[in-house]
Amino acid sequence: MTTTPLDRLRAATRAWHDALESTAFATAMLSGTLPLDRYVGQLAAYREALAALEGELSRATSPCVTHVWSPDLAKLPFIERDLKYFRQSGVNPPPQARPAGRAFAEEIRRTAAADPDALLGFLYVMEGSTLGALLLHRYVSEAYRLTVPYGLAYYGSGDRTRWASFTTRMNEALMNDAWLNDALLNEDTHARVLAAADRAYHHTASIAEALAPPTRATARTPSSPPA
Repeated sequence: MTTTPLDRLRAATRAWHDALESTAFATAMLSGTLPLDRYVGQLAAYREALAALEGELSRATSPCVTHVWSPDLAKLPFIERDLKYFRQSGVNPPPQARPAGRAFAEEIRRTAAADPDALLGFLYVMEGSTLGALLLHRYVSEAYRLTVPYGLAYYGSGDRTRWASFTTRMNEALMNDAWLNDALLNEDTHARVLAAADRAYHHTASIAEALAPPTRATARTPSSPPA
């Protein structure tokens, strides 16, 4: 069976995915005990990252990026709708949310300046996060008594059909030697996209750690995935 670039990316980042599921933030969300402002804090931090990522992707001219990115993948409108709802409801993110998000955004901007193709690693992580959020949607809705679209637009934006289309375009882009000049450069691009995905997971873990419930000190977010 042929292993696709997305198969390799998924396998290489599995440890990060599993580690994030066991964080204090995720555990509290699943149990319905995560304070509402921490949930809003995650949205605020992700808003910083998505504004940078979607802006850089829209400006990129690399054939790899333009083949994958399209406006239907934009998540910023959903997250801004949620944040507007919470502002109007008097719920604000805790102060530690935005610094963590801004650090993520700066990482994205540095990558865009040096290696635009690697932005696909960040996009893979953020697109996958909304697909995973479909599993958390019910828990968030019940914990905070939210209904779509009020405070749940981002967590409800995952779409399996869109994910399938996205992964197809990612595989096409990363397997096209004509765009990447030759097979050796293709392999190098795979490695750089994977390294960017690793950095994206590091920042999502940092956000989760910054927003972990103060009463749950036992499930610490790792700074790197388990070996």
